[in-house]
Amino acid sequence: MKKLIGKAFSFFYFFNCFYALFTVPVYAYIDPSAVTYIIQGVAGVLIALGAGLTIFRHKIFQLFKGRKANQEDEEKIEFKDTED
Repeated sequence: MKKLIGKAFSFFYFFNCFYALFTVPVYAYIDPSAVTYIIQGVAGVLIALGAGLTIFRHKIFQLFKGRKANQEDEEKIEFKDTED
């Protein structure tokens, strides 16, 4: 128990020392709307990466199954000529 308290004390001591020595005052304001734009940009990038990885994953699975991507699509699409 004494070891744990000693480690916690030393952590807080060194954390506070580094915080006091290496912080620089910044006189800036980040507008909430700017943060919203940043979040939207990050979300858009993550969604695009997820979609790209999903497409890539499906192509890899089709490669291991021995089918080509176009071959599977051609089987699903049926064109029927109807005359009225």
